[in-house]
Amino acid sequence: MPLLNVFDISGSAMAAQTVRLNTTASNIANAQSVAENPEDTYRARHPVFAQQLASQMQSGDLQQGAQQTFSGESWGAGESGVQIQGIVESEAPLQMRYEPEHPHANDEGYVAYPNVSVVEEMADMISASRSFQLNVEVLNTAKTLAERVLSLGQ
Repeated sequence: MPLLNVFDISGSAMAAQTVRLNTTASNIANAQSVAENPEDTYRARHPVFAQQLASQMQSGDLQQGAQQTFSGESWGAGESGVQIQGIVESEAPLQMRYEPEHPHANDEGYVAYPNVSVVEEMADMISASRSFQLNVEVLNTAKTLAERVLSLGQ
């Protein structure tokens, strides 16, 4: 794998973790929000990621790409790494809490709160933050290796 691909892969992973951190922060910020109508209540959102090589596997180009790599040619920038496919809303049921005095309570006295688990979101935020930090370390290591390779010629 060419050294420059490490920067592309790590950079795309850092971008993916940034999206993950942003959606997690949004989920936590809206964890206690309610709406008059349960259909309008906030639902937890989660990013969907995929490897960019997965598209090559389906189209049959992976074998050709592997032959190029083994023969010393690079795959080119942007063909390896993490792809953000989108953000989906959770299908989990809303949290119904009995609060008959709440202004948004239904006829039975229940209020629909978002399907956000703050504990799970905090764990996800810690995981995304650590993944981002690890990718920064990968970039720093690749930079150090590139500097050492360049200094060999002196």
